Amino acid sequence: MDNIFQLPNQLNDQEIFETILNSKNVKIERIISTGQTTPEGTWYDQDQDEWVILLQGEATLLYSDNSSISLTTGDYLLIKAHEKHRVTFTSSDPPCIWLAIHGNLVNN
Repeated sequence: MDNIFQLPNQLNDQEIFETILNSKNVKIERIISTGQTTPEGTWYDQDQDEWVILLQGEATLLYSDNSSISLTTGDYLLIKAHEKHRVTFTSSDPPCIWLAIHGNLVNN
């Protein structure tokens, strides 16, 4: 059995993306962030919806309309397909542990 909170012995400068489940309709992944952000001028513009919960740490997301949301442990949100966003802050102590579910989650 694996544990969602188990961290690698050594965290490096790269975000870690671990696929937990991947099927035709849904992808579930764990993401570990240690201070990484989306490069300036870059926006995520995903073809599918993403439901994400921050299991540990703190983070801030910025949307293309210039609104932002700060997340702390236990906060979750739904990012609809093609809702442009970027990550502007992730904590490194403690590291952020995210659980993300990607798929066609909302009837648009």
